[in-house]
This record gives sequence, structure tokens and C-alpha cells, in this order.
Amino acid sequence: MIAVTAPMLQSFAALFLAHVLADFVFQFNWMIERKRQFGVFLLHIAIVAVLSLAALGGAWQLALLVAGAHLAIDAIKTYALPDGMRATFGAFTTDQIAHLATIIAAVLWWPGAAAAGLWAEWLPLLLVPALILSGFILTVRAGGHAVGLITAPYAQEFKKQGLPKAGQMIGQLERAVIFLLIVIGQPTGIGFLIAAKSLLRFEATKEQRASEYVIIGTLTSFGWALAISSATVALIGLAGRVG
Repeated sequence: MIAVTAPMLQSFAALFLAHVLADFVFQFNWMIERKRQFGVFLLHIAIVAVLSLAALGGAWQLALLVAGAHLAIDAIKTYALPDGMRATFGAFTTDQIAHLATIIAAVLWWPGAAAAGLWAEWLPLLLVPALILSGFILTVRAGGHAVGLITAPYAQEFKKQGLPKAGQMIGQLERAVIFLLIVIGQPTGIGFLIAAKSLLRFEATKEQRASEYVIIGTLTSFGWALAISSATVALIGLAGRVG
């Protein structure tokens, strides 16, 4: 079994933060819609490379390696998969697991990449904030994408009513609250959040199809937030032990 060291975790945190920023913050909707255009595709890969290089503090060899792996994974998803398979939760999770695996492999190849970079002096202070920020982005932004993919087959049967994008905003806020509660060690507060949402949605979900659609979306959103938040807390605990 490979022992996790502080430099290894620092390099992982740097590359993982660069990845979630590139995929869920700096990959805008117009880029997602036009990703099969080769220029847009290369722009996304360039963003991955630049963010990886910046996060590592100058270890260009590892940044290029991660960007090259990202290119290969995204090329398969973008150009090789049939249209009906690309926009599915299975394709999304497989894509993200593949990216995570390449980041771990890159860190095993050069564990001390971040420690050899420009930010070496501040890495002990930056490690936990980087893990928290990565977890927050995955919980809130990536969670919205995941929930949308899972509920997409049912959205056609349920005619949405209400304010434009209000459901999306509510989902982001509830996942952000869950993330905060888990990170500060107050998971019991999630029960109050569930109760409050149930009361507020009661009148709007008396019709069966509406209630089923809301339940699927809510449970998916809560489950995703709990899983990513718990993983983030586990990584923070690991950082405390190896630091």
C-alpha cells in the first residue's frame, strides 16, 4: 500500500483544484454547446493546461501530462460516444473518474511537483483551502450538472412552473448549505433543511408527477452533496495527519 505524504497530497490538491475549475467554472455553457468544434475543444484543453501549470507553480512537465490525459479522455467522450450516450449521468461519472485516476497517476509519478514550484513556501497553508474550494465547486456546480442529467428523462413528463432557473438556484443553495454543515461538523442541521424544503414544497407537489419529480431531484441533490462533502472532510482529515 502506498503511503500518502504531504508533498503528494499537495500536488494532488493543486491538480484537482485546477481540474474542477477548468471543468465546472471556466467551461462556460457556450463552450459545452460547441465543444465538438475543434477550436473550442482545444480552448478547453488549453485552460486545463494553464490552470494546472499555475496551480503547481511551474511544474510544466506534469501540467502537460495531465492536460494530455484530459485531452484523450475528453476526445473519447466528445467524438467517439454516440449522441445519446454523451449526455448521460453514466458518461459524466465515468469521465470524472477517469480524470481523477489520471491525476492520481500523475501525482504518483511526481509526488513533489507542487513542492518544487513557486508556491512551495505557502503550500502547508494553502492545502486545506484548496481542498475546501474543490469540494465546494464539486458539490454546488458539478452537483447541478449531475442532478440535471439524472432528472432529464423525467423533465419531459413534468411541465415546469415557477421562476426561470429558480429550481437550479435552489439546488445550488441547498447543496452549499449541506457542504457547509458537513465541513463545520453539524450534519444534524441537514434534517432541518429537509424539513423546511418539504414544508415549502408541500403545496406545489400535491400532483403526483410533480411530487415524484421533486423527490427524485431533491434526493439526488442531497445524496450528491452528502457524498462529496464527506469525501472533502475525509481529505481534510488526511491532510491534518500527514501535515
